Amino acid sequence: MILYAKDKAELSNTRMEKAREFLSDARATFSDKRYRTSVNRAYYASLNAVRAILILEGVNPETHEGAVTLLSLRFIKPGILPVDIIKKFKILLSRRTDVDYGDFDTIDANDAEDSLKDAEEIILTIDSERKKIMAELNEAEKKIN
Repeated sequence: MILYAKDKAELSNTRMEKAREFLSDARATFSDKRYRTSVNRAYYASLNAVRAILILEGVNPETHEGAVTLLSLRFIKPGILPVDIIKKFKILLSRRTDVDYGDFDTIDANDAEDSLKDAEEIILTIDSERKKIMAELNEAEKKIN
């Protein structure tokens, strides 16, 4: 399927909106002391932000590891996003896996709070770069038309 710049922008905006919604859910569940759920929502908020920027490049990862790999190849290695973003994203993925599939509670309030902060940073950083890319796509499309 071919996605035009307008389609990529719409899908990217939808995914970023979902990222913000999930981050709000992560905050709410943290306030309720539901730390496992908070970590889960923080990870999925970040994943949606990652998917929001990747679709602008025309890529759509099908797995969690695919999202890590594509973000690294397209945005971290070229220096577009800081290395810290991928490190934090991997930590969130690991914590999410622990809370979803682990048999023992390994997440406490501090881990959940760190996950929230990491997700907020990931989303803000990605959204800032995403907006730049979208502006460039809009300019390129104007030149074509």
